[in-house]
Amino acid sequence: MTRHSDATAGELRAKFAGDLGQGRTSEWLAAFASVPREVFTPSFWQQDAENQWREVTVGNPAYLKTVYSNVALTTQLDERGIPTSSSSEPGLMLAMLDALCAEAGHTVYELGTGTGYNAALLSWRLGDENVVTVDVDPVLTHLARMRLSRTQMHPTVLTADGAEGHKNRAPYDRIIATAGLRCLPPQLLDQASDGAVIVAPIGFGVAQVTVSGRGEAGGQFLSTPAYFMPRRAPSKPPAFAELETQEAERTEVPAEDVLDRLKFPLSLALPGYNSCSWRDGEGRITGVGLWTADGSTASVHVEGKVRQTGPQRLWDTVEELAKTFPDGTPARQEFGLTITPEAQRAWYRDPDGPSWALHPL
Repeated sequence: MTRHSDATAGELRAKFAGDLGQGRTSEWLAAFASVPREVFTPSFWQQDAENQWREVTVGNPAYLKTVYSNVALTTQLDERGIPTSSSSEPGLMLAMLDALCAEAGHTVYELGTGTGYNAALLSWRLGDENVVTVDVDPVLTHLARMRLSRTQMHPTVLTADGAEGHKNRAPYDRIIATAGLRCLPPQLLDQASDGAVIVAPIGFGVAQVTVSGRGEAGGQFLSTPAYFMPRRAPSKPPAFAELETQEAERTEVPAEDVLDRLKFPLSLALPGYNSCSWRDGEGRITGVGLWTADGSTASVHVEGKVRQTGPQRLWDTVEELAKTFPDGTPARQEFGLTITPEAQRAWYRDPDGPSWALHPL
């Protein structure tokens, strides 16, 4: 097996950090220039032209160049070939770390250890004694400890449900999540200090909120699009076969809207939803499917025929969003969050404007 040289890795890393900065100032760029991403991604998976997963390892000529590019790397597949862990797109990681507004001496809790790369960046800048990172997957936490140790960093790495937090080290000055959430876990809010900043993926966006009291917080979404691996939880498969028994309805909302224009607000209105599309032999979309963890399922044909089944009428929600956003794609940064001990709401443009209740799994 061919190993890359440290000199080559170092040169690529320096250029990588410079490209991430794109001329802007960030306290985190030095961490990206110093922490070796290749230690945390010794191999990763890519799909070929036939959508088959192929493993890329150190011996591959493209390995190191890919590691030091602004792309997410799939690092774990389940037995069905479905991605279950990844190293996030570095540009998105930088945006989230900047939004964390962390300073020397701040204690940080991370939900979702993954490869350990983000914990390494946090440890490099803030000191590993100030970092606690948690993941539900014992394989991931074991590997992360080993890789962090190789870089001479030893943050607290725990195997548990990250949404539960870690009371022994609370309160935390900063909290960051690297797993997709439906709302901010109440336990983490309880373990945050007054004035703490929390940065977390919610739906297909990233929220930045400031804690103002016990279980209370508020803030807005970053402009950056995001998709993170969701927290692992049981769910029902889509009931597409049942749809054939349902009477078709008419819709004026284009099927493609749920894949593009309405994708982000739909992720707030239907937390944790999944989608798929069907295409013809020339690659044109012929239909779209939606489903949620409770088994609710909908399909819409490009000609405007809709079928729905299950506890929720999913396409009804799409219709409501189309009325709220009749033209263009709403900007993520125009959405915000209001959190109290009793409820969490995402809203558009104004806390008293259109809003959607967020619920945990």
